[in-house]
Amino acid sequence: VGHCHPDIVKAAHEQNQLLNTNSRYLHDNLVDYAERLSKTLPEKLCIFYFLNSGSEANDLALRLARQYTNHEDVIVLDHAYHGHLTSLIDISPYKFRNLEGQKEWVHVAPVPDTYRGLYREDHEDSVTAYADEVKNIIVHAHEKGRKIAAFFVESLPSVGGQIIPPAGYFQKVAEHVHKAGGVFIADEIQVGFGRVGKHFWAFQLQGEDFIPDIVTMGKPIGNGHPLACVATTKEIAEAFAATGVEYFNTFGGNPVSCAIGLAVLDVIEKEHLQAHATEVGNFLMKILKEQQIKHPIIGDVRGCGLFIGVDLIKDQAE
Repeated sequence: VGHCHPDIVKAAHEQNQLLNTNSRYLHDNLVDYAERLSKTLPEKLCIFYFLNSGSEANDLALRLARQYTNHEDVIVLDHAYHGHLTSLIDISPYKFRNLEGQKEWVHVAPVPDTYRGLYREDHEDSVTAYADEVKNIIVHAHEKGRKIAAFFVESLPSVGGQIIPPAGYFQKVAEHVHKAGGVFIADEIQVGFGRVGKHFWAFQLQGEDFIPDIVTMGKPIGNGHPLACVATTKEIAEAFAATGVEYFNTFGGNPVSCAIGLAVLDVIEKEHLQAHATEVGNFLMKILKEQQIKHPIIGDVRGCGLFIGVDLIKDQAE
């Protein structure tokens, strides 16, 4: 919503002047903010956990998935990055390949990249082909006696190269993952909150019939203030609570963070920032595509809203 947005600064300042005690934050801001966020999401994603960073959110999502499924293994996309905690380095090929390598409970699927990936635009059915790669991973994992807890994916892989997965890919993958007793986790930390323009959440680009089991949020959620969230279903939350080990976060969901979160949602709405992302994104894509015609080094220009990738290449044919 822009650096030092006056509405955000004002909301933070006003809340900062009030007493802030932690008795599990029995405060209207927490409830008001959860209600406002819930209006942006499909109805079944109705339980919210508030945290301080995207990494914390993804770590909690992992715990929720494992508790709910009683399984351990996680499928991720190649080149993915999900955060800096130890648990998340383990599911981030972008990181673990340079560190301790791949754990036996981690399985890496190819990025559904129709420009540079395994199955390209000329493939007869790249959606099914990429989804079948995930299906094959599940089959091989089961052969080894392993069980899948989650498919963990950025709704639009960012570190992996600003990839736009083909529509229908998530639905097919979710089908395989659910059949294996796992859950689908959509990481919206970089791509959520209207960045893609036409939708508030990037996973909605896949179609109205797709709903993840868990959604994680961070980065733009607080306009630079440390705030994050995990949204999930009642069933998953109840399985998590059934352990008797309650979830607790000293600063997660504090009134100042929630006041800022509410102000961010107000600004997005009031200043029509989704429409703005669409308009500016379309303009940028248009001028990049004009450059693409002039310069053979530009192989691909792709994107949605203000999530745009330019692929630089050496050889058009290869």
